Amino acid sequence: MSLTRRSLMDAAAARFGWRRAYGDTTRADALLAEQTDTVYTEAADHAALATAKNADVLTVQPCVLDVRGRVLADVLYLEGVLTGARNRGLPGELIERLEDAVDHGHELTVLLADTIRTTAALHAAS
Repeated sequence: MSLTRRSLMDAAAARFGWRRAYGDTTRADALLAEQTDTVYTEAADHAALATAKNADVLTVQPCVLDVRGRVLADVLYLEGVLTGARNRGLPGELIERLEDAVDHGHELTVLLADTIRTTAALHAAS
């Protein structure tokens, strides 16, 4: 069976965790659905582990710290994507969506920081 250049690129993307860009909304929707399915499948394992592991307020803190760090890094990367999109004069609708995502990401990091502070405060009060 001969492989086309596209299938080789898809295989390489899958192997190395690269993300492909698709100009077709149907393919983009399929990719988003596949990503969602994969994450929800893995989430069952994470939920079981987190439920068993997080028995008191202080054991929650390292998990939330880890998530906040990853979200913050991703949001800062996304800010770079937004800056690049602005500098290249990409369409306003895309800029607005990126701005919304960046703002939401920053809000999430604030909520996670508040959660971390709450775990410390609750532990100190006990």
